Amino acid sequence: MALPFLPGYSPNSRLGKERFHKSQHFNYNNGVPLLVGSEKPGIGGEPLVGQKIKPKHSVYPKGQGSSMPSWVAFDKKTLCFEAYFQENVTDAQNETYRIRKCKIYFYLEDDTIQVVEPEFKNCGIPQGTLICRHRIPLPPPNNNQFYNVYHFNLNQQMVLYSRTFTLTNCDPFTRNFLTRLGVILNDPAPVPEDPYSSLREQLDKNMNPLRPYERCDTLKQFLDNDRKVLRFYCLWDDTESVFGDPRELVLYYFLADDTIEIHEMFYPNSGRDASPKFLRRGKLPKHCHLNLNDTHVNSKFNAESLNSTFNNSVHEEFYKDHDLVIGGEVNVWGRRVIITDCDDFTKDYYRSNYGIEDFTPVQYKAPPDPIPQKPPRLVPPYNGFGSEEDSLSSCQGLLLRPPRKDFNKFMEKDSCGMESNVLNFRAKMVTSDAVDRERVFIISFYLCNDSISVLEPPQRNSGVLGGKFLERGRVKKPGQELFKKELSEYFTAQDLYVGAILCISGKNFQLVAADEYTFNYMEKHAEEFPKANMGSILSKLRSVPEEKQSEIRKFVALSDPTSTGFIAYESFRNLLMDLDCGLSEHEVLVLCRRFSERTQPDVDAGLMLAVAQDFLRKKHFEEIPDMARAFTHRDRHNAGRLPTKETRTVCKAFQLPLPENLLGGLLSKFSDGDEIDYHAFLAGINWIENPAPPVMPSDVLKFCVNVGFDANGATVKNVNYTALLQDVFSFPSNNADPTTATST
Repeated sequence: MALPFLPGYSPNSRLGKERFHKSQHFNYNNGVPLLVGSEKPGIGGEPLVGQKIKPKHSVYPKGQGSSMPSWVAFDKKTLCFEAYFQENVTDAQNETYRIRKCKIYFYLEDDTIQVVEPEFKNCGIPQGTLICRHRIPLPPPNNNQFYNVYHFNLNQQMVLYSRTFTLTNCDPFTRNFLTRLGVILNDPAPVPEDPYSSLREQLDKNMNPLRPYERCDTLKQFLDNDRKVLRFYCLWDDTESVFGDPRELVLYYFLADDTIEIHEMFYPNSGRDASPKFLRRGKLPKHCHLNLNDTHVNSKFNAESLNSTFNNSVHEEFYKDHDLVIGGEVNVWGRRVIITDCDDFTKDYYRSNYGIEDFTPVQYKAPPDPIPQKPPRLVPPYNGFGSEEDSLSSCQGLLLRPPRKDFNKFMEKDSCGMESNVLNFRAKMVTSDAVDRERVFIISFYLCNDSISVLEPPQRNSGVLGGKFLERGRVKKPGQELFKKELSEYFTAQDLYVGAILCISGKNFQLVAADEYTFNYMEKHAEEFPKANMGSILSKLRSVPEEKQSEIRKFVALSDPTSTGFIAYESFRNLLMDLDCGLSEHEVLVLCRRFSERTQPDVDAGLMLAVAQDFLRKKHFEEIPDMARAFTHRDRHNAGRLPTKETRTVCKAFQLPLPENLLGGLLSKFSDGDEIDYHAFLAGINWIENPAPPVMPSDVLKFCVNVGFDANGATVKNVNYTALLQDVFSFPSNNADPTTATST
C-alpha cells in the first residue's frame, strides 16, 4: 500500500546528512570558461548516477603496515626493472628494427613511473629520460586508472603511451619487495639480439690491431719521474762513409716512460744543415730483427707474416737507464754511438740509485787551444761636450741612450711630507778678502740625487747683492783632471759636516753650522755618517791617556765650582779640541748635543704672522672663509678648538701656501696643549681683513729656505759633563742631583 503524498508521510533523503556543498564544475582558464570537474561528485560528495569515483589512496590496504603516510614510509624507495622496446627503422638499409634497452623506475611513495634509457657514445639517437616521472594511466579502455605496483611483473609487456615495453629483469630490492607483497615473479626473460649493435661490435672487433703490444701500468713511473731527464754527450764516428766525419750527439733519456731522443750538435760554419732531431723520441731497441734495407721494392709481405714478425717484437729488449754508462756503446738502428760524458743531474742520479762514483769522461778530441783573453774595451777620454756620464754612455753602444739614474734612491730619498731629505749647512768663505769673509752662505745637499745648491741670504749694508750663488747640481771634487777616461768624483753626503772645507766653483767654503733637521738626520743614520756615529766618538775619547783624563777632571772641577753638573758649551768645546784625540768640530757638536741642556729660542709671533700674510698675499690665497667653515664642521662641540693633527689636515686639504716650518711655528703659537684656537689662527693669517705691516725680504728668507741654525733655532747652552764623564771614563759622580741628559 503506497503512502499518500502528504507532509509527514514522504521519506526525507537529507536525514542524517551533514554535508550539503556542491562541487565546482566550471572555472576560468586564461579568461575562457571551461568544464574542469566532469569527474567531481554531486551534492554533499555523493556520486552522480553512473559515476565511479577514482581512489585517492594507494592500492595497499589501509589497515596493513605502518600508520605513517606513504610519502614517509616509502621515501627514497624505488623499484627498478630492466626492459626493452622494439623500434621500427624505415630509412636504413642495414636494419629494419632496433632493440632499445632501458630502465623503468617505480616510486613507491606516490606511484609515479620514470623511464630512462642509458646513454651510449656516438649512438646517433636522443637518449636519456624517455618518460619523465609522473603517474601513467593504463591503456584504453581503462585510461581512467593508473599503474600501481601490482601491474609489474617479469617477462610481461606494459604499454606506456602506445609504446610496448617488455620487462626482462629487476634488482634484488625489487624482487624482495614484490615477493613480500605476495606477487609471484616470473622468470627473467632474455633480451633479443639487436642487429645494429651486433654490426657495431663486429666493426669494433675488426678495428683491433693485428700486432698488439703488452699493456702495462706505468702511471706510478710517470708520476715519480715526470720531467726528469738524463742527458748524455755521445760521439758517432762516421769517418768510414764517404765525406763522413765524427758527429757529436746529445742523448736524452726520459725516466717517465724509458724513451730516448737524440739531437745532433751543430757548430757555426760546420757545413751541415741543422736538422731538428737525429732520432725522434721513442723506445730504442737493442737489436733490430727486421732488416728493412734487405727488402726489395717489389717484394710483398702478407698480413700473417707481418703480424708474426711484430708479435715477436713484443718481447724485444729496449735500452734502460742501467744500460747507459760512460764509455759504453748504444746501437742506434745500426749506428755505433759511444757515450762520452753526462751532466751533473745524471751523475747524481747514478750515484744515488746505482752507487756509481767513476764519471771520468772519454777523451775523443785534442784539448782546445786556450781562449785568448778578451782585450779590454778602451774608452776615449772626455772631450768636454755634455756631461761625462752622457759621453760615456754614447761609447757603450750604437744606440744612444741617456745615462741611467738611480731611481730607487730618488724614490727613497725624495722629499715626502715632513721629511725634506735635504741637509742644510751654514758656511763662510775662506779667503783673505775682508768683505768675502763676512758673507754667509747656506749650502743645501739633496740626498735624492747628491746635488748641491748654494744660497746667499741678503745682509743689510753688506755691499753684496744676495740671492742664488750656485744653481742646484752635482759638484765635482777639486784636484781632478778634466779630460780623462774615468768618471769624476762628486761630493757626497759624507763629505759635508760642520768644520769641513768644500771647494765649490773655485771658492773654498767652511761649514760652520747645520740646522736641527740635519743633525737629527745624521744622528739617526749614524751608519752612513761616520762623523755622527756616537760609538766612534766615544771610542776616540776612551783612547785618551790617563794623565789627560786627570786634567779633564781638574778642568771641569774648576769650571763648575758650585758642583751643578753642567759646564758651558764653549769651555767644554775648547777642552775637547785641546785633547788632540782626533775629534772634529761636527763630532764635538754631536757629543755635546747628546749630553746637553738645550733651549728653544722664542720667535716673535707678530713677525711670523706678517711673513705668513706676505706669502698668502703673493699667492692670492682667498679661501680663508671656506677654511673657517671646514674648521666649524669638524668642531662638533662648538668649543672653538681642534686638535693639532686635524688643524694641520685642514690646512693641507686647502693647500695653504706656507712653508712647513712657518706653519708649524704658527700652530705652536696658537696651541693650548694639544688643541689649536682656530678662530685666532684664521684671524691672524687673514691678510684681507687684518693686514699686517710689510716685512723685509731678509725676514721672509728666514722661513723660505726652511732652515734653522744655532743662531735662530735650538742652541746647545750647557753640557752635562757628569753624565758624559761617567759614561766615557766611568768617573764617579760627586753631584747630588744632576739633571739627566736629553738627547734628540
